[in-house]
Amino acid sequence: MATNESLKNQLAQRKNGGSVSPISGIKALLNSDSVKKRFEEILEKRAPQYMSSIINLVNSDANLQKCDPMSVISSAMVAATLDLPVDKNLGYAWIVPYGNRAQFQLGYKGYVQLALRTGKYRAINAIPIREGELVSWNPLTEELVVDFTKRKSDAIIGYAGYFELVNGFRKSVYWTKEEIEAHRKRFSKSDFGWKNDYDAMALKTVIRNMLSKWGILSIEMQEAYVKDIDSEHHEEEKSDEQYIYVAAEVLEAEAQDEPATQEASQEENTETEHHVLEQQTLV
Repeated sequence: MATNESLKNQLAQRKNGGSVSPISGIKALLNSDSVKKRFEEILEKRAPQYMSSIINLVNSDANLQKCDPMSVISSAMVAATLDLPVDKNLGYAWIVPYGNRAQFQLGYKGYVQLALRTGKYRAINAIPIREGELVSWNPLTEELVVDFTKRKSDAIIGYAGYFELVNGFRKSVYWTKEEIEAHRKRFSKSDFGWKNDYDAMALKTVIRNMLSKWGILSIEMQEAYVKDIDSEHHEEEKSDEQYIYVAAEVLEAEAQDEPATQEASQEENTETEHHVLEQQTLV
């Protein structure tokens, strides 16, 4: 079992401006009792596999290796709480580097997954609309007519979203490419996601906006909405709260373990002293 001593050394080095290997920092945190216990509480038997996926993710991403290890773990815990994998190839949730800090970001597939889990949605989807496919769109009645056989080119002119509830309620939305771009410029604090996969971020914008306005949101979906760093309200404050929460847990565990270790050491010394006195008395 890993002790807290190695973790404490990692934190001390980071605090004093020293260099710490990104992977060793992540492994030290994941091997600490408090962090390991938290993942086990959330994921039970799947915790070891999930923690291994975090290490693999950092190993494969040079940008994440520049981030503070604690912020990576904090972001991963958010994804684990939502029971979403952090494998960037799956697109459910990402741990995104912003400078030297990592932050949780929900993908559009993650929103779809959380919606389907509620059991309230019969169908939900979002797709890009290409040049020639759009026949008509009425923003008032939300009547969207698309003919995919009329495509003139692969150029994307907008994005459409749709969902249907099990009770029969339906909703269609359509965003032009210009509307998506205006939203990006207004609310995105980083181009990281948009630069790497513009279409995925655009589809996420459509689904997220559609669900928040007209969808049925479970408690889990509401929490995901709030924690998503692409939220329009106080992104930095939320990220700091997540970071501080995990850091406090680890440091608190250290503080609890240290006195226990010192106390055990003192008891051992006292027993030794008594034993020596007894021997002297017998002599």
